[in-house]
This record gives sequence, structure tokens and C-alpha cells, in this order.
Amino acid sequence: MGLLKPTIAITQDKRKANSEGKFPLKLRVIFNRQNRKYSIGIDLSKEQFDKLFSTKLRDEWLKDVRLNCEEIKHKAEETCNKIEEFTFDKFKDAFFVNPDEQAKTKDVYRSFDNYITLLNGQNRVSTAASYTCARNSLKKFKKKLTFENVTPTFLNGYEKSMLEEGNSPTTVGIYLRSLRTIFNQAIENGIIAKEQYPFKKNKFQIPSSRNIKKALTLSEIEKIFNYETISGTSEAKAKDLWCLSYLCQGINLKDLARLKIKNLESNKITFIRAKTQLSTKSNQSHITIMLSDKAKEIIHKLKNKSNNPDDYLLPILEPKITPKREKDLIQYANKLINTYMKRIGLELGFDKVPLFYSARHSFATVLKRSGVSTEFISEALGHSNLATTQSYLDSFEDETKKQYANLLTKFD
Repeated sequence: MGLLKPTIAITQDKRKANSEGKFPLKLRVIFNRQNRKYSIGIDLSKEQFDKLFSTKLRDEWLKDVRLNCEEIKHKAEETCNKIEEFTFDKFKDAFFVNPDEQAKTKDVYRSFDNYITLLNGQNRVSTAASYTCARNSLKKFKKKLTFENVTPTFLNGYEKSMLEEGNSPTTVGIYLRSLRTIFNQAIENGIIAKEQYPFKKNKFQIPSSRNIKKALTLSEIEKIFNYETISGTSEAKAKDLWCLSYLCQGINLKDLARLKIKNLESNKITFIRAKTQLSTKSNQSHITIMLSDKAKEIIHKLKNKSNNPDDYLLPILEPKITPKREKDLIQYANKLINTYMKRIGLELGFDKVPLFYSARHSFATVLKRSGVSTEFISEALGHSNLATTQSYLDSFEDETKKQYANLLTKFD
């Protein structure tokens, strides 16, 4: 008779709801008729949990949560399999690695796992998923990897292998930057010496691909504005929000969603960028957007019907929500907008996909092509330096380049 193995499952603790009416998910470990439950940092409503493992799940955000849960469950099962004589104490020590223990490991993949667990605990689901992909890719190339093995020779070999398999330089760069972060953490923890750092110009440089053009041409933008939608549909709302971002100085979705009614005056919107709200007052980006008639028309169509100055201007977020819930709602809105904008782009025959973020790049690039100074564009975008703004500015259209080339021999 073989050794008794623990049973692992993701469950919901329905004893006490939080302020949003949600209940925490727990990792349940059953062994020898005893069980322990460990928090995994995820809260769901009863309805959401009932749908979580359904084969017909359509909610993109819940799909991300399910992947997160499956990753945690898989890691717990692997941890149990490595314990010869199982006890709950041994499991807890192995699964929830403390910083001192983490600092001792020279196993690159274990350091990846520790960091992924940390990210999941902070509800940074998307980042954790990215690091999981990087770890799996590296593990496919080399099953066991220590920090001493991460040399320029290893990195060049991994890059060559990935490119030969048809992966893009962008993908290779993302995975290698994840590895670089883990390597830097190992240096900080004293696992590996600074002298062995391989990511240097004279050793190995992470590949970088040419930025894909995110900005649309003025004629493409005109087609989006003129694209006919059915009033009240999700497609109409997606198009209106894209156009509103473009007209409002390329405002990003988080800042747009967080606008309050009090931020709106008759002809302008004033606000502080979300990414600088925790900065000192001198470093905060105060933005003033002068509204065109078209922008005011869209706002009037979409705005919440409220007179409370502290209510949200647009129906994207809910009142009195946690930062996690805010993040989830913004991600959901972004996915919904992009789904419909992709369809609009296909209908219009665009080569580029007009994702929501392309409205910001398009705003900056159209102004630049019109002769507006980079300094003005930088201020409008809320950037702290011109270098950041420059990355937003797309190249001029080929037709414009031809016109400029013709000027070189226009002697009359």
C-alpha cells in the first residue's frame, strides 16, 4: 500500500463576507482526515465562485482568476509530492517560503516560483501570469537552472532557440527581462555576486524589437469617428470612449474612469493623474483639458445622471470600491473596448489594430505631424520628461516623407 497523499482543492470560505459582499478563496489541504485552509489573496462573490470552474466560462477577468487558482493548486500539489513524510508544518514551510529561506536558494525556477507567489498574494494576477510564462519557457529550454548557469553563453543559446522556434524578439525580450529581475533579486539577497551579472553591453544585451506603430493616421481616425454604430450598444460605447480619449489629450482609461463630476466644468476638465497622486505635490501632474464640442457631446451622452460632485463622471467604476475592485473593473472595461475596436478596425480595413491605448498615441502623433512642439505635447500627456513623450510620437506617413523629399529639388 502506497503512502497516503494529501488532497488539494480551491474552496470558498463563506463564513464572513467583506465590505463588498465577497468571500475569500482558500487553498484546502486534506491529509489523514484533517484539513487546513490557507488564504490565497482572492475574494469572489458566491455567484462568481459558482461560475469559476465552469467549462462555459466567458468572463475574461474570471478566466484570469481561474488560471491563477490552477497555478496555485498545481504548485501546492508539486510541493506535497516533494515531501517524503507529509505534515502540515512541512507543507506550510515549503509552500510559503519566508524571505530568509528564499535568499538561500540558488535555483532560478524556485526563485521564480517564490516571486510568482508573492505577486499572486498582491493580486497582481497579470504580472504573475507573465512571469509564469517566462519560467515555463526557460524550463523548456533547460530543465534545471542555477544562477551560476545564467551566463552570456546560456542567454545567447536561449535567444537563438526561441527565435528559431518562431517566437518574436518582443516575446524573447519580455521573458529575458523577467529573468533579469529575478537575477537582480538574487544579487540583492546575496545568492550571486554582482560580478557575475550577465546582462551588460559587453556580455549579453536583451533583444529589443522596433516599436509597432500604435498611432493611426488622421484619415484612419476620421473613419472611426464616422463609423456608424447602433445607439446604446457596447460597440457604440467602445467607439465613444476611444474617441473621447483621443479628444481629451489621450487620457488613459484609468484616469478617464476616475474622473468625478466635480472635475468637469463648462468647457474643460481638470484632474491629477492617478499615477502621480501619491507623489509629492510638486511632482503631481495637474492636467487641464479644453473640451471641443464633439468631446462635450460624447460626455453628455455617456455621463452618469447625478448631481453629486463626488460621483464618477462616467459609468465605468462603482462607488466606494477597493483598489483591487477598481483595477478589475478598469481591466474589464479595457478588454471590452478593445474587443469592439478590433472589430471596427477589421470592418474599416485597417492594418493596425485601434486598441484603446492607440488613441493616446494617435493624439500625440497627430499633433506632432501638425507642427505642435514636443514640449506642449509632453505637458498635455502629463509626462515628466520629453524622452517619454518621444516614445509616443510615431514616424510620419510615407506620403508626407515623399512630399518632403520632393521639396529637395523644388528649385523654382
